[in-house]
Amino acid sequence: MASLNTLRTKFGIVLSIVIAGALLAFILSLKTEMGFSGNDPRVGVIDGEKINYSEYYNQYEQVKAQSGAQESNEQQSAMLANAAWQALIGKYVLTPGFDKMGLRVTEPERMSMVSGQHPSQAFYNAFADPRTGEYNVAAVHQFLSEAEANAQAQLAWAQLNEQARMEREVAKFLGLIKGGVYVNSLEVANGVNSANNTYAGKWAGKKYSAVPDSLIQLKSSDIKAYYNSHKNMFKQTPSRALSYVVFEVSPTDDDMLALEKSVAEVGAQFAATEELKSFVRANRNGKIADNYVSAKQLSEEEAKALLDGATYGPVLKNNEWTMARALDTKIVPDSMGIRHIVLPYTQEALADSLLTVLKGGADFAQVAAQYSVYDATAANGGEVGVMPFSAFSGEFAAALANAKTGDIVKIASGDAIQLMQVYRADKPSKHVQVASITYPVEASAATRRDIHNQAGTFSVNAKGSVEAFNDAASAAAVTPRIASLAQGERTIRGLEDSRDVARWAYGAEVGDVSEIFPVGKDYVIAMLTEIDDNEFAPLEKVSAQIRAQVLRDKKYDYIVKELSGSTLDEQAKSLGTEVADFDNVTFGAFYVNGPGFEPRLIGAISSTTEKGVLSAPVKGLSGVYVFEVDDIQTSDKQTAEGEKVRAQAMAESMAQQFSVQAIQQMAKIQDLRGKYF
Repeated sequence: MASLNTLRTKFGIVLSIVIAGALLAFILSLKTEMGFSGNDPRVGVIDGEKINYSEYYNQYEQVKAQSGAQESNEQQSAMLANAAWQALIGKYVLTPGFDKMGLRVTEPERMSMVSGQHPSQAFYNAFADPRTGEYNVAAVHQFLSEAEANAQAQLAWAQLNEQARMEREVAKFLGLIKGGVYVNSLEVANGVNSANNTYAGKWAGKKYSAVPDSLIQLKSSDIKAYYNSHKNMFKQTPSRALSYVVFEVSPTDDDMLALEKSVAEVGAQFAATEELKSFVRANRNGKIADNYVSAKQLSEEEAKALLDGATYGPVLKNNEWTMARALDTKIVPDSMGIRHIVLPYTQEALADSLLTVLKGGADFAQVAAQYSVYDATAANGGEVGVMPFSAFSGEFAAALANAKTGDIVKIASGDAIQLMQVYRADKPSKHVQVASITYPVEASAATRRDIHNQAGTFSVNAKGSVEAFNDAASAAAVTPRIASLAQGERTIRGLEDSRDVARWAYGAEVGDVSEIFPVGKDYVIAMLTEIDDNEFAPLEKVSAQIRAQVLRDKKYDYIVKELSGSTLDEQAKSLGTEVADFDNVTFGAFYVNGPGFEPRLIGAISSTTEKGVLSAPVKGLSGVYVFEVDDIQTSDKQTAEGEKVRAQAMAESMAQQFSVQAIQQMAKIQDLRGKYF
């Protein structure tokens, strides 16, 4: 049976989602310190619905709790942020759409999900028995009975039901989409031919590059007309453009000499001290390893010094000064084969009972399968595998150091109790616990201040205009870099640890110059140069791209007009080129001998049904082509039945993949989170 306390540890998904509510008031109370004012600022608009900070933050915390993920790095935070945003899109775009369709989850359906009759992933994640993998209805009943007097648990239950409802509605919608997909006989026949046929023949053509641009009349009205008729090609995400400079912070020669002198002094004290642990802990660059390592896991120089009780270093390696001594030694096996049983920390009495039973000869694998709550190993008799002794630290290293083959030890660590059996112990050897002090080679505080002052001078001189920014950069001997932030992007591509710069850009006005941002070990100053909130890229931005395309189109027309004759040889002559051979062309080919990567040409060749027929001109990526197929080799790699199954599955997959995406694209979505997150 699952109690509230059990679910709190075993099913963190259930109860931890309510943490957001408790934190929300606190976060909002700090709003002015977080860089915004107002009661609850807007962070986006989804299909006309304004999304405020509080709602988004609440959703973010829910997603984080449900996933069990941590904000360990920028990539992880970005993943959580995107998941929260997608959940809100589901709420304000998908749910209303489903309601209009009359697509909903009935109460009997909800009950069938709760009961496990028609399983829901949301309920399964929370209430599956980790030992068996089976959905535990009894755990649901236990939870609901205890939740009657617990408001937080009631909220958690409501969230689970909402998640399950959305899950089922999306599944129904995708089912409807899938049911509407049909592959006809013509598609099947084409698919069979594409899979089985191989083509050979002759081709001729002329590259667009062979036609001088001077022969083509290109007007500005042509570019404008193309833009207007292909406007959807230039749909864009709102963005911000900025120019920035980086003041790199590197150690000077004086910094290097001063550091070397300091390291030498510390190294002498390090080698002489009899209170090694205290000395290392008192040094901010000191570290005492939690584990023990063998000679094989050290460099030859380190092993020779440390295993003999001598000092290693100080030595300059990998851009840092390092010194090390052995704090402790153990004679332990190089590796151990381990089985374990994992129990909640509250079940110490059970752990002691099982330990007694196991020492009395009970089968460890059977006990692990029955009692261990860690399903990843319980199903395999508690098998962890053979591990080097260095993999163990703290209580584990202490408990296993003297263990022999067949020994079983009890270890309490964190929120779990483990019973660990050693079923294999390799030959013992000397292992050392390493105490080390490491000094990275970096700029001194004085050097950092000097470079910060240079950045400050630049900042003063850069204000006013882009020209002033560039002139200040030239005077400071730094090169401006260009960056673009698409709506929703949290960092600047190519700039490490740039979240603060991106956040500033979303709140700045064109022409604003930023403060000095510490980015990694360097300093960055930026100027916002453009805010582009247009739905479509303006003509002036894409005119070069359009010009190239229109020029190709006109060159195609020019080359086609040059074509004359009724045979391939005659048409090749009219173009001033020669006929060449091609072979081994299939529908799935990537290129044709001679023309290269030309998808349209491959498509035209592989759709040919008659031999010796001169083709119509093919408008390729690089030129214009004509061809004749001389030979079609047919295999039996694909049958009509097999192709129908393949094509149907592919069509269903594509329809389901893009249907929800298409709905989201039709919704008006404005993402303003970058200013706050």
